Amino acid sequence: MTDSTAATGHPPGSVDGTAPERSRRPGGPGRLPTAAVLAVVGAALIWSTSFAVTKVALDGVPALTIGAMRFTVAAVLLGVLVRCRPDRRPPPPRDRAFMGLAGLLGISAYFALENIGVDLATASDAALIVASYPVITLALEFAVHRAGVSPVRLLGMVLAIGGVWLIVRDGASAPGGNRLLGDLLLIGGGVVWAVYNLVARRDRSGCSPLVVTYYQTLAGAAGFVLLSLTEYDRWSVPSTGDLLRVGYLAGFCSVAAFLLYNHGLRQVSPSVAVNLLNLVPVAGLVSAVVLAGESVRPGQAAGGAVVVVGVLLGLHRTGHEPGPGPRPGPDNTSEQQELRTP
Repeated sequence: MTDSTAATGHPPGSVDGTAPERSRRPGGPGRLPTAAVLAVVGAALIWSTSFAVTKVALDGVPALTIGAMRFTVAAVLLGVLVRCRPDRRPPPPRDRAFMGLAGLLGISAYFALENIGVDLATASDAALIVASYPVITLALEFAVHRAGVSPVRLLGMVLAIGGVWLIVRDGASAPGGNRLLGDLLLIGGGVVWAVYNLVARRDRSGCSPLVVTYYQTLAGAAGFVLLSLTEYDRWSVPSTGDLLRVGYLAGFCSVAAFLLYNHGLRQVSPSVAVNLLNLVPVAGLVSAVVLAGESVRPGQAAGGAVVVVGVLLGLHRTGHEPGPGPRPGPDNTSEQQELRTP
């Protein structure tokens, strides 16, 4: 899942939001572990291709049906990984129900909006608009928890919103009447993703990110199967290429990238990981051109650059500035979840 993107968070093992002490590797104090950084970069590059791969697959498979196929396969793969763990005991029913609710929001609702948005707009628009999701989440958190916001972070929010406006304005002036609607759906997806983050922060199950993601994906896949029934009159036998694309979205974007990202989080701080995820819009533009054959308009590029700058400022936190909202517990499992991109 998303694969996406998302809000700020803290590493496992921290109670107050500060990073736990990490063992240093040879090469000098403060040097980032190369393997961990490469793992996060690898996850970002995989996630960045999802928009273009989805756009191409939409030529042969309806938007909601793609979601149902993708997350059903992903749930099976994650289920195998979960059952390979030494502790196979499922979480209590109440925790599973909570994870299921989060999955319906973060997978069924969010990816339905994203897939339809990509179908109506462009993969490049999606890559750039999704880059603003951390700031949308941050703004919603501050609104809900009524916490203060520093001038730097406020400036970042304003810039990110301005960048999204440039992208949407460019889409409105482009040929075809559906691109603007697609952009608006992608923005709506950002609001849904922000709500998902607020829900995920309250997960106090203590389960590992793998287990939480499995139950969220299982519920999200079930929701997508129901949604896809509205497209039954458009169903046909997928081509081999479309099956491979859906398999890539499930196996790489929803599972492999998740494993890489969480591996990286063991040795790099969430702030570093979030900054590395700013590769997604840049690489997403490249994949939109290479894989989907799109062209990038100057307004898109300008808006994307403003969004990235706004996100970098919006995620800036001074040493005395607390993060918004309640902390989920000593292992901060749900906050790891929030760091993943859609």
